[in-house]
Amino acid sequence: MPLNEWLLTITAGFLFLGLLIAALISFLEKEKRASKIFLLFLLDPLTAFAFIYFDYPYKTEILWIILSLYWGIALLILLPLGNNKTYKNPIPTQRIDERDSMFSRKELVAGSERFENYYQRKPKNKISDDIFRRNPGLLNQNSTLFHPLAFASANASFDTIGALKLEVDGKISPIKRTFNANFISDYIKTWSKKLGALDIGITNLQDYHLYSIGGRAERYNLIYEKKHRFAIAITVEMDYQMMQAAPKASVIMESGQQYLESGKIAVQLAHFIRNLGYEARAHIDGNYEVVCPLVARDAGLGEIGRMGLLMTPKSGPRVRIAVVTTNLPLTTNEATNDYSVIDFCTKCEKCADACPSQAIPLAHQKETGGVLRWQINQEACFNYWTQIGTDCGRCVSVCPYSHPDNMLHNMVRAGIKNSSIARSLAVEFDNLLYKRKPDSKSLANWISMG
Repeated sequence: MPLNEWLLTITAGFLFLGLLIAALISFLEKEKRASKIFLLFLLDPLTAFAFIYFDYPYKTEILWIILSLYWGIALLILLPLGNNKTYKNPIPTQRIDERDSMFSRKELVAGSERFENYYQRKPKNKISDDIFRRNPGLLNQNSTLFHPLAFASANASFDTIGALKLEVDGKISPIKRTFNANFISDYIKTWSKKLGALDIGITNLQDYHLYSIGGRAERYNLIYEKKHRFAIAITVEMDYQMMQAAPKASVIMESGQQYLESGKIAVQLAHFIRNLGYEARAHIDGNYEVVCPLVARDAGLGEIGRMGLLMTPKSGPRVRIAVVTTNLPLTTNEATNDYSVIDFCTKCEKCADACPSQAIPLAHQKETGGVLRWQINQEACFNYWTQIGTDCGRCVSVCPYSHPDNMLHNMVRAGIKNSSIARSLAVEFDNLLYKRKPDSKSLANWISMG
Protein backbone atom coordinates (compact mmCIF):
# COMPACT_ATOMS: atom_id res chain seq x y z
CA MET A 1 0.00 0.00 0.00
CA PRO A 2 1.43 3.42 -0.96
CA LEU A 3 2.41 5.73 1.88
CA ASN A 4 -0.41 8.22 1.29
CA GLU A 5 -3.03 5.43 1.30
CA TRP A 6 -1.58 3.95 4.49
CA LEU A 7 -1.47 7.32 6.27
CA LEU A 8 -5.00 8.20 5.20
CA THR A 9 -6.29 4.78 6.31
CA ILE A 10 -4.80 5.28 9.78
CA THR A 11 -6.04 8.90 10.00
CA ALA A 12 -9.58 8.13 8.83
CA GLY A 13 -9.67 5.06 11.08
CA PHE A 14 -8.81 7.09 14.17
CA LEU A 15 -11.35 9.75 13.16
CA PHE A 16 -14.05 7.10 12.64
CA LEU A 17 -13.35 5.53 16.04
CA GLY A 18 -13.25 8.92 17.76
CA LEU A 19 -16.58 10.00 16.29
CA LEU A 20 -18.16 6.68 17.23
CA ILE A 21 -16.97 7.04 20.83
CA ALA A 22 -18.19 10.66 20.91
CA ALA A 23 -21.63 9.52 19.69
CA LEU A 24 -21.76 6.84 22.39
CA ILE A 25 -20.71 9.27 25.15
CA SER A 26 -23.33 11.77 24.00
CA PHE A 27 -25.98 9.07 24.00
CA LEU A 28 -25.07 8.10 27.57
CA GLU A 29 -25.28 11.79 28.53
CA LYS A 30 -28.83 11.80 27.09
CA GLU A 31 -27.74 14.34 24.47
CA LYS A 32 -29.61 12.82 21.52
CA ARG A 33 -28.99 15.71 19.13
CA ALA A 34 -25.23 15.59 19.69
CA SER A 35 -25.19 11.81 19.34
CA LYS A 36 -27.02 11.94 16.00
CA ILE A 37 -24.71 14.66 14.65
CA PHE A 38 -21.60 12.68 15.62
CA LEU A 39 -23.05 9.67 13.79
CA LEU A 40 -23.70 11.87 10.75
CA PHE A 41 -20.07 13.05 10.90
CA LEU A 42 -19.05 9.40 10.34
CA LEU A 43 -19.73 10.04 6.66
CA ASP A 44 -16.51 12.06 6.55
CA PRO A 45 -14.05 9.22 7.34
CA LEU A 46 -16.21 6.80 5.35
CA THR A 47 -15.84 9.11 2.34
CA ALA A 48 -12.08 9.17 2.94
CA PHE A 49 -12.04 5.36 2.87
CA ALA A 50 -13.89 5.48 -0.46
CA PHE A 51 -11.19 7.78 -1.88
CA ILE A 52 -8.60 5.19 -0.83
CA TYR A 53 -10.19 2.05 -2.25
CA PHE A 54 -11.46 3.30 -5.63
CA ASP A 55 -9.40 4.25 -8.67
CA TYR A 56 -9.79 7.62 -10.41
CA PRO A 57 -7.58 10.20 -12.15
CA TYR A 58 -4.99 12.05 -10.01
CA LYS A 59 -5.67 9.70 -7.08
CA THR A 60 -2.22 10.20 -5.53
CA GLU A 61 -2.48 13.97 -5.55
CA ILE A 62 -6.05 13.98 -4.19
CA LEU A 63 -5.12 11.66 -1.32
CA TRP A 64 -2.23 13.94 -0.33
CA ILE A 65 -4.58 16.93 -0.43
CA ILE A 66 -7.10 15.15 1.86
CA LEU A 67 -4.28 14.19 4.25
CA SER A 68 -3.01 17.76 4.24
CA LEU A 69 -6.48 19.04 5.13
CA TYR A 70 -6.88 16.59 8.01
CA TRP A 71 -3.47 17.28 9.51
CA GLY A 72 -3.56 20.97 8.74
CA ILE A 73 -6.78 21.36 10.76
CA ALA A 74 -5.27 19.23 13.55
CA LEU A 75 -2.15 21.42 13.66
CA LEU A 76 -4.21 24.62 13.81
CA ILE A 77 -5.94 23.22 16.88
CA LEU A 78 -2.82 21.77 18.50
CA LEU A 79 -0.48 24.72 17.99
CA PRO A 80 -0.59 27.16 20.95
CA LEU A 81 -1.82 30.17 18.99
CA GLY A 82 -3.40 33.37 20.31
CA ASN A 83 -2.49 32.92 23.98
CA ASN A 84 -1.61 35.74 26.34
CA LYS A 85 1.11 34.32 28.59
CA THR A 86 1.49 37.59 30.48
CA TYR A 87 -2.17 37.68 31.57
CA LYS A 88 -2.74 38.29 35.28
CA ASN A 89 -6.03 38.20 37.14
CA PRO A 90 -7.32 41.74 37.81
CA ILE A 91 -7.03 42.75 41.45
CA PRO A 92 -10.01 44.69 42.86
CA THR A 93 -9.21 48.09 44.30
CA GLN A 94 -12.56 48.33 46.09
CA ARG A 95 -14.32 45.99 48.47
CA ILE A 96 -17.94 44.89 48.03
CA ASP A 97 -20.60 46.09 50.46
CA GLU A 98 -22.74 43.05 51.26
CA ARG A 99 -25.69 45.30 52.03
CA ASP A 100 -26.03 45.88 48.27
CA SER A 101 -26.47 42.18 47.50
CA MET A 102 -29.97 41.05 46.56
CA PHE A 103 -30.19 38.59 49.44
CA SER A 104 -29.39 41.38 51.88
CA ARG A 105 -31.97 43.66 50.31
CA LYS A 106 -34.50 40.82 50.40
CA GLU A 107 -34.16 40.71 54.20
CA LEU A 108 -35.07 44.39 54.62
CA VAL A 109 -38.47 44.80 56.27
CA ALA A 110 -40.65 47.68 55.03
CA GLY A 111 -40.96 50.39 57.66
CA SER A 112 -37.93 49.20 59.65
CA GLU A 113 -34.98 51.46 60.42
CA ARG A 114 -32.69 49.37 58.20
CA PHE A 115 -35.18 49.59 55.33
CA GLU A 116 -35.47 53.35 55.56
CA ASN A 117 -31.75 53.93 56.01
CA TYR A 118 -30.77 51.71 53.11
CA TYR A 119 -33.11 53.29 50.56
CA GLN A 120 -32.15 56.77 51.71
CA ARG A 121 -28.59 55.87 50.73
CA LYS A 122 -29.57 53.93 47.59
CA PRO A 123 -32.90 55.34 46.37
CA LYS A 124 -32.42 53.93 42.84
CA ASN A 125 -32.35 50.38 44.20
CA LYS A 126 -35.85 50.76 45.61
CA ILE A 127 -37.34 50.97 42.12
CA SER A 128 -36.13 47.49 41.19
CA ASP A 129 -36.62 46.08 44.69
CA ASP A 130 -40.27 47.07 44.68
CA ILE A 131 -40.61 44.71 41.71
CA PHE A 132 -39.24 41.60 43.42
CA ARG A 133 -41.30 42.34 46.54
CA ARG A 134 -44.45 42.16 44.41
CA ASN A 135 -43.39 38.77 43.02
CA PRO A 136 -44.20 35.49 44.79
CA GLY A 137 -40.58 34.90 45.82
CA LEU A 138 -38.05 32.08 45.94
CA LEU A 139 -39.51 28.66 46.82
CA ASN A 140 -42.98 30.17 47.01
CA GLN A 141 -46.01 28.04 46.17
CA ASN A 142 -47.42 30.82 43.98
CA SER A 143 -44.32 31.00 41.77
CA THR A 144 -44.59 29.84 38.17
CA LEU A 145 -42.33 26.77 38.55
CA PHE A 146 -43.67 25.62 41.90
CA HIS A 147 -43.14 21.91 42.58
CA PRO A 148 -44.24 20.72 46.04
CA LEU A 149 -41.70 17.94 46.48
CA ALA A 150 -38.75 19.75 44.91
CA PHE A 151 -39.38 22.97 46.82
CA ALA A 152 -39.82 21.08 50.11
CA SER A 153 -36.53 19.28 49.42
CA ALA A 154 -34.71 22.53 48.68
CA ASN A 155 -36.14 24.14 51.81
CA ALA A 156 -34.93 21.15 53.82
CA SER A 157 -31.39 21.78 52.54
CA PHE A 158 -31.50 25.49 53.36
CA ASP A 159 -33.04 24.80 56.78
CA THR A 160 -30.19 22.41 57.53
CA ILE A 161 -27.66 25.01 56.41
CA GLY A 162 -29.32 27.40 58.84
CA ALA A 163 -28.79 24.86 61.61
CA LEU A 164 -25.04 24.99 60.89
CA LYS A 165 -24.96 28.75 61.49
CA LEU A 166 -23.80 28.47 65.12
CA GLU A 167 -21.01 26.10 64.06
CA VAL A 168 -19.10 28.38 61.66
CA ASP A 169 -16.98 29.70 64.54
CA GLY A 170 -16.33 28.47 68.02
CA LYS A 171 -14.07 27.54 70.89
CA ILE A 172 -10.36 27.06 70.18
CA SER A 173 -8.41 24.30 71.89
CA PRO A 174 -5.93 25.72 74.43
CA ILE A 175 -3.36 23.18 73.22
CA LYS A 176 -1.73 24.41 70.00
CA ARG A 177 -0.30 21.66 67.79
CA THR A 178 2.58 22.46 65.45
CA PHE A 179 2.90 20.92 61.99
CA ASN A 180 4.98 21.36 58.89
CA ALA A 181 2.96 23.72 56.63
CA ASN A 182 3.33 21.49 53.55
CA PHE A 183 2.25 18.40 55.45
CA ILE A 184 -0.85 19.89 57.09
CA SER A 185 -1.89 21.58 53.82
CA ASP A 186 -1.71 18.24 51.98
CA TYR A 187 -3.57 16.55 54.83
CA ILE A 188 -6.39 19.12 54.66
CA LYS A 189 -6.68 18.75 50.89
CA THR A 190 -6.74 14.96 50.95
CA TRP A 191 -9.18 14.77 53.84
CA SER A 192 -11.50 17.39 52.31
CA LYS A 193 -11.70 15.42 49.08
CA LYS A 194 -12.49 12.33 51.12
CA LEU A 195 -15.31 14.33 52.72
CA GLY A 196 -16.70 15.11 49.25
CA ALA A 197 -14.85 18.16 47.94
CA LEU A 198 -14.34 18.31 44.18
CA ASP A 199 -11.27 20.51 44.58
CA ILE A 200 -9.58 22.57 47.26
CA GLY A 201 -7.02 25.38 47.19
CA ILE A 202 -5.31 27.70 49.65
CA THR A 203 -4.46 31.37 49.28
CA ASN A 204 -3.30 34.26 51.39
CA LEU A 205 -6.39 36.11 52.59
CA GLN A 206 -6.52 39.56 51.01
CA ASP A 207 -8.49 42.64 52.07
CA TYR A 208 -10.48 42.54 48.82
CA HIS A 209 -11.60 38.98 49.61
CA LEU A 210 -13.64 40.37 52.50
CA TYR A 211 -16.92 42.21 52.23
CA SER A 212 -16.44 45.77 53.46
CA ILE A 213 -19.63 45.73 55.54
CA GLY A 214 -21.91 42.86 56.52
CA GLY A 215 -25.42 42.84 55.13
CA ARG A 216 -27.35 39.91 56.57
CA ALA A 217 -29.06 39.17 59.89
CA GLU A 218 -26.94 40.03 62.92
CA ARG A 219 -23.97 40.88 60.71
CA TYR A 220 -25.77 43.88 59.20
CA ASN A 221 -23.60 47.04 59.32
CA LEU A 222 -20.70 45.06 60.82
CA ILE A 223 -17.40 46.41 59.46
CA TYR A 224 -15.05 43.60 58.46
CA GLU A 225 -11.32 43.68 59.01
CA LYS A 226 -8.86 40.95 58.18
CA LYS A 227 -8.30 38.70 61.19
CA HIS A 228 -6.92 35.61 59.50
CA ARG A 229 -3.90 35.03 57.31
CA PHE A 230 -5.07 32.18 55.07
CA ALA A 231 -8.21 31.19 53.19
CA ILE A 232 -9.08 27.63 52.14
CA ALA A 233 -11.52 27.42 49.21
CA ILE A 234 -13.60 24.28 48.68
CA THR A 235 -15.69 23.40 45.62
CA VAL A 236 -18.34 20.69 45.31
CA GLU A 237 -19.91 19.59 42.04
CA MET A 238 -23.55 20.08 41.11
CA ASP A 239 -25.09 17.14 39.25
CA TYR A 240 -25.11 17.58 35.47
CA GLN A 241 -28.55 16.05 34.84
CA MET A 242 -30.20 17.99 37.68
CA MET A 243 -28.84 21.23 36.24
CA GLN A 244 -29.86 20.41 32.67
CA ALA A 245 -33.51 20.96 33.61
CA ALA A 246 -32.80 24.63 34.39
CA PRO A 247 -34.68 26.73 35.31
CA LYS A 248 -37.02 24.03 36.65
CA ALA A 249 -37.22 22.98 40.29
CA SER A 250 -34.42 20.38 40.22
CA VAL A 251 -31.95 23.28 39.93
CA ILE A 252 -32.77 24.79 43.31
CA MET A 253 -32.87 21.29 44.80
CA GLU A 254 -29.33 20.65 43.61
CA SER A 255 -28.15 24.15 44.41
CA GLY A 256 -29.38 23.89 47.99
CA GLN A 257 -27.98 20.40 48.43
CA GLN A 258 -24.50 21.39 47.27
CA TYR A 259 -24.51 24.58 49.33
CA LEU A 260 -25.16 22.21 52.22
CA GLU A 261 -22.46 19.74 51.19
CA SER A 262 -19.83 22.47 50.81
CA GLY A 263 -20.98 24.01 54.08
CA LYS A 264 -20.69 20.71 55.96
CA ILE A 265 -17.12 20.25 54.74
CA ALA A 266 -16.19 23.83 55.66
CA VAL A 267 -17.74 23.60 59.14
CA GLN A 268 -16.06 20.26 59.80
CA LEU A 269 -12.73 21.62 58.57
CA ALA A 270 -13.05 24.72 60.76
CA HIS A 271 -13.78 22.52 63.80
CA PHE A 272 -10.73 20.43 62.96
CA ILE A 273 -8.44 23.46 62.80
CA ARG A 274 -9.80 24.89 66.05
CA ASN A 275 -9.14 21.49 67.65
CA LEU A 276 -5.49 22.00 66.68
CA GLY A 277 -5.44 25.29 68.61
CA TYR A 278 -5.88 27.82 65.78
CA GLU A 279 -8.59 30.30 64.86
CA ALA A 280 -10.81 29.17 61.99
CA ARG A 281 -14.15 30.38 60.59
CA ALA A 282 -16.29 28.64 58.00
CA HIS A 283 -18.00 30.82 55.39
CA ILE A 284 -21.11 29.05 54.13
CA ASP A 285 -24.36 29.93 52.36
CA GLY A 286 -26.11 32.82 54.08
CA ASN A 287 -23.16 33.39 56.40
CA TYR A 288 -20.27 34.70 54.32
CA GLU A 289 -17.78 37.34 55.36
CA VAL A 290 -15.77 36.73 52.18
CA VAL A 291 -16.54 36.80 48.45
CA CYS A 292 -16.11 33.11 47.71
CA PRO A 293 -15.43 33.24 43.92
CA LEU A 294 -12.55 35.70 44.43
CA VAL A 295 -11.01 33.52 47.15
CA ALA A 296 -11.38 30.38 45.00
CA ARG A 297 -9.88 32.12 41.97
CA ASP A 298 -6.83 33.25 43.93
CA ALA A 299 -6.52 29.75 45.43
CA GLY A 300 -6.03 28.36 41.91
CA LEU A 301 -9.45 26.72 41.46
CA GLY A 302 -10.50 28.60 38.31
CA GLU A 303 -11.29 31.97 36.76
CA ILE A 304 -14.25 34.36 36.96
CA GLY A 305 -16.26 34.08 33.76
CA ARG A 306 -18.83 36.19 31.92
CA MET A 307 -21.68 35.14 34.23
CA GLY A 308 -19.71 36.28 37.30
CA LEU A 309 -19.24 32.73 38.59
CA LEU A 310 -16.11 30.68 39.16
CA MET A 311 -15.23 28.68 36.04
CA THR A 312 -13.49 25.49 37.17
CA PRO A 313 -11.30 23.37 34.85
CA LYS A 314 -13.48 20.23 34.75
CA SER A 315 -16.98 21.37 35.76
CA GLY A 316 -17.07 25.01 34.69
CA PRO A 317 -19.53 27.02 36.81
CA ARG A 318 -21.35 23.83 37.86
CA VAL A 319 -19.98 24.05 41.41
CA ARG A 320 -20.77 25.54 44.79
CA ILE A 321 -18.08 27.09 46.98
CA ALA A 322 -17.38 27.37 50.69
CA VAL A 323 -14.37 28.93 52.40
CA VAL A 324 -12.52 28.51 55.69
CA THR A 325 -10.32 31.36 56.91
CA THR A 326 -7.67 30.58 59.49
CA ASN A 327 -4.34 31.45 61.10
CA LEU A 328 -3.08 27.87 60.89
CA PRO A 329 0.22 28.13 58.95
CA LEU A 330 -0.38 26.68 55.48
CA THR A 331 1.25 26.44 52.06
CA THR A 332 -0.59 28.47 49.42
CA ASN A 333 -1.44 27.70 45.79
CA GLU A 334 -0.87 30.00 42.85
CA ALA A 335 -3.75 31.52 40.90
CA THR A 336 -4.04 29.96 37.44
CA ASN A 337 -4.13 33.33 35.60
CA ASP A 338 -5.72 31.38 32.76
CA TYR A 339 -6.29 33.74 29.85
CA SER A 340 -7.95 30.97 27.82
CA VAL A 341 -11.07 31.13 30.02
CA ILE A 342 -11.39 34.90 29.58
CA ASP A 343 -10.82 34.61 25.84
CA PHE A 344 -13.37 31.79 25.54
CA CYS A 345 -16.00 33.72 27.52
CA THR A 346 -15.34 36.75 25.31
CA LYS A 347 -16.01 34.67 22.18
CA CYS A 348 -18.83 32.46 23.49
CA GLU A 349 -21.62 34.68 24.92
CA LYS A 350 -23.85 31.60 25.16
CA CYS A 351 -24.87 32.25 28.77
CA ALA A 352 -25.85 35.82 27.90
CA ASP A 353 -27.96 34.70 24.93
CA ALA A 354 -29.73 32.03 26.96
CA CYS A 355 -30.33 34.12 30.10
CA PRO A 356 -34.14 34.50 30.48
CA SER A 357 -33.75 37.81 32.31
CA GLN A 358 -31.03 39.20 30.00
CA ALA A 359 -28.99 39.88 33.13
CA ILE A 360 -25.64 38.79 31.66
CA PRO A 361 -23.83 41.36 29.49
CA LEU A 362 -23.06 40.65 25.85
CA ALA A 363 -20.44 43.40 25.79
CA HIS A 364 -16.75 42.97 26.55
CA GLN A 365 -15.39 43.39 30.05
CA LYS A 366 -15.63 46.87 31.55
CA GLU A 367 -14.05 48.51 34.57
CA THR A 368 -16.47 48.02 37.44
CA GLY A 369 -15.66 48.56 41.09
CA GLY A 370 -12.05 49.27 40.27
CA VAL A 371 -11.49 46.12 38.22
CA LEU A 372 -11.94 44.96 34.61
CA ARG A 373 -14.75 42.40 34.65
CA TRP A 374 -18.18 41.39 33.44
CA GLN A 375 -20.89 42.73 35.73
CA ILE A 376 -24.26 40.99 35.70
CA ASN A 377 -27.48 42.87 36.37
CA GLN A 378 -28.23 41.29 39.74
CA GLU A 379 -31.58 43.05 40.01
CA ALA A 380 -32.86 41.57 36.73
CA CYS A 381 -31.52 38.13 37.70
CA PHE A 382 -33.06 38.12 41.16
CA ASN A 383 -36.38 39.53 39.98
CA TYR A 384 -36.68 36.59 37.59
CA TRP A 385 -35.88 34.16 40.40
CA THR A 386 -38.71 35.59 42.49
CA GLN A 387 -41.14 35.04 39.62
CA ILE A 388 -40.27 31.41 38.93
CA GLY A 389 -39.40 30.36 42.50
CA THR A 390 -36.03 28.78 41.63
CA ASP A 391 -32.50 30.15 41.26
CA CYS A 392 -32.78 29.57 37.48
CA GLY A 393 -29.34 28.17 36.57
CA ARG A 394 -29.78 28.53 32.81
CA CYS A 395 -26.38 30.20 32.50
CA VAL A 396 -24.75 27.25 34.28
CA SER A 397 -26.63 24.61 32.29
CA VAL A 398 -25.79 26.01 28.83
CA CYS A 399 -22.13 26.85 29.51
CA PRO A 400 -19.79 24.71 27.35
CA TYR A 401 -17.47 24.34 30.35
CA SER A 402 -20.32 22.66 32.28
CA HIS A 403 -20.27 19.45 30.24
CA PRO A 404 -19.43 16.30 32.23
CA ASP A 405 -15.87 15.47 33.22
CA ASN A 406 -15.09 12.72 30.70
CA MET A 407 -12.71 11.94 27.85
CA LEU A 408 -14.75 13.69 25.12
CA HIS A 409 -15.21 17.00 26.89
CA ASN A 410 -11.75 16.97 28.48
CA MET A 411 -10.21 16.74 25.00
CA VAL A 412 -12.22 19.81 24.02
CA ARG A 413 -11.17 21.58 27.22
CA ALA A 414 -7.53 20.80 26.45
CA GLY A 415 -7.91 22.35 23.00
CA ILE A 416 -9.65 25.42 24.45
CA LYS A 417 -6.83 25.92 26.91
CA ASN A 418 -4.21 25.53 24.20
CA SER A 419 -5.38 27.60 21.24
CA SER A 420 -7.51 30.62 20.38
CA ILE A 421 -8.47 28.89 17.12
CA ALA A 422 -9.68 25.88 19.09
CA ARG A 423 -11.72 28.21 21.28
CA SER A 424 -13.48 29.71 18.26
CA LEU A 425 -14.16 26.26 16.80
CA ALA A 426 -15.40 24.96 20.17
CA VAL A 427 -18.01 27.72 20.36
CA GLU A 428 -19.36 26.88 16.91
CA PHE A 429 -19.37 23.12 17.46
CA ASP A 430 -21.06 23.49 20.84
CA ASN A 431 -23.79 25.54 19.16
CA LEU A 432 -24.16 22.87 16.48
CA LEU A 433 -24.21 19.89 18.83
CA TYR A 434 -26.30 21.32 21.67
CA LYS A 435 -28.00 24.38 20.02
CA ARG A 436 -27.23 28.02 20.65
CA LYS A 437 -30.05 28.08 23.19
CA PRO A 438 -30.28 24.46 24.38
CA ASP A 439 -33.68 23.13 25.32
CA SER A 440 -34.42 22.80 29.01
CA LYS A 441 -34.51 19.08 29.83
CA SER A 442 -37.45 17.48 31.63
CA LEU A 443 -37.33 16.83 35.34
CA ALA A 444 -36.08 13.37 36.25
CA ASN A 445 -38.89 10.81 36.57
CA TRP A 446 -38.32 10.33 40.28
CA ILE A 447 -39.00 14.07 40.74
CA SER A 448 -41.71 14.71 38.15
CA MET A 449 -43.83 11.70 39.15
CA GLY A 450 -44.60 13.53 42.40
